Amino acid sequence: MSIDLVRLEVFKHLFASIPEEMGAALQRASFSPNIKERRDFSCAVFDAQGEMIAQAAHIPVHLGAMPLSVQSAIRRLSFEEGDMVILNDPYQGGTHLPDITLITPVFAEGRLAGFAANRAHHADIGGMAPGSMPIARELVQEGLILPPVKLLARGQLQPAVWDIILRNTRSPEERAGDLRAQIAANQRGAARLGELIAANGLAEVQHYAAALLDYTERMTRALISGLPDGRFEFEDALDDDGIVEEPLPIRVSIQIEGDQATVDFAGSAPQAQGSVNAVHAITLSAVYYVFRCLVDSEIPNNTGSLRAIRVLAPEGSLVNASPPAPVAGGNVETSQRIVDVLLGALAGALPAQIPAASQGTMNNTLIGGWDTARGRAFTYYETIAGGMGARPGADGPSALHSHMTNTLNTPAEAMEYAYPIQVLRYELRAGTGGAGRLRGGDGLRRDLLLQAPATVSLLSERRQSRPYGLAGGGPGAPGENVLIRDGSEQPLPAKGEVALRAGDVLSIRTPGGGGWGVDS
Repeated sequence: MSIDLVRLEVFKHLFASIPEEMGAALQRASFSPNIKERRDFSCAVFDAQGEMIAQAAHIPVHLGAMPLSVQSAIRRLSFEEGDMVILNDPYQGGTHLPDITLITPVFAEGRLAGFAANRAHHADIGGMAPGSMPIARELVQEGLILPPVKLLARGQLQPAVWDIILRNTRSPEERAGDLRAQIAANQRGAARLGELIAANGLAEVQHYAAALLDYTERMTRALISGLPDGRFEFEDALDDDGIVEEPLPIRVSIQIEGDQATVDFAGSAPQAQGSVNAVHAITLSAVYYVFRCLVDSEIPNNTGSLRAIRVLAPEGSLVNASPPAPVAGGNVETSQRIVDVLLGALAGALPAQIPAASQGTMNNTLIGGWDTARGRAFTYYETIAGGMGARPGADGPSALHSHMTNTLNTPAEAMEYAYPIQVLRYELRAGTGGAGRLRGGDGLRRDLLLQAPATVSLLSERRQSRPYGLAGGGPGAPGENVLIRDGSEQPLPAKGEVALRAGDVLSIRTPGGGGWGVDS
């Protein structure tokens, strides 16, 4: 069957519209501020082999990981009409345990035609600390682990699976609401994919899905062909793993040969004791994201681009951990440093295009306890924005989420409505961006007054190291975590748990971005 270029463009938008509509449904129907307000979720559609055809512009860290979840479900299960699979196991295509993925098979013309899937970050899925992102030493301490299992079978909710999930979380009502929103989003996506097939026929839909994968591959190869051949290297490090106070290096070499890139993480640190380990899916997502950013044209978000890139990550390393290593921070912190080293290496190939380092952390803040006013447990989770790196031609923006997160900060009104927390201060940290001809963006300061005793978990980076500048630009300022009690300030660790009292103020002060160019 030949390719009609007009039809190809039409199908590109038809496929892309499905996960966008799924995301709108998930956001509107969800319960938790983390999903409803911060939009910490991703939606996508897949072909029958588990290749991602289209993902909405949601969370970059899910780009390379969601296909592995679908493929894991394909390997382990058989499907019938009305089934829906749930999983969060990081070693079976997941990212970290709070990210729960739902996968719905779509049937047409008597056979499996594809999948609709979404992934959303839940504010708690059990484990040793509220929020399920502790400084753990093994995966089981981080929360409930779900291998691919059917949450719905032939359209019927499986009560045993449902009850196990809700019994293992501190906030079952919120989890139930968010899971039902995910179910509804998948049902919407499956219906839309079915309508697309009914209108055009399965053969044509499959033909143009494959053509879009090929198109994205060609565009990615064209990008790589425009890079100078050679080997480009860079190294950066995580501050520590929350247990051992030693930097953890991440090294990368990018070999460009014609239209093929090989990304090799040999020499990176072995997997850590603490929960900063990244599974292979995370590293794949970071590589996909960086190369996707280099493509000027509006190519589809699908897995076609990965055909042009070979990723080598040593097993048992910080960037390709093996069970039972804990991984809560690999998804949110190590992913950011992987992006930093990839961009640092590519600056050698494209010095006039690559920005300086952004804040390099998501500043994960988790607060959980008992809300006496409402008579229930609560779990709050948020990533907090910071400075972006300056880039050739422009200063870095201030107070934005960057790179592997594409979420928003929780509005003060939503936080105060849902939790016993009051936002006292929310402002830029002026002057924290790196110096240079073009300055890095500033970080921000967010002070939270606790109105009930709570356990606070912190999982943050760039508290010792600083986001690097490029082309002679200076580094951004590091971040700080501070407890304000009775008017005095006490430093808090970058990673760890601390018990706070009612009346305490938690102050998160995020890093600035690196500067670009010599300041004349």
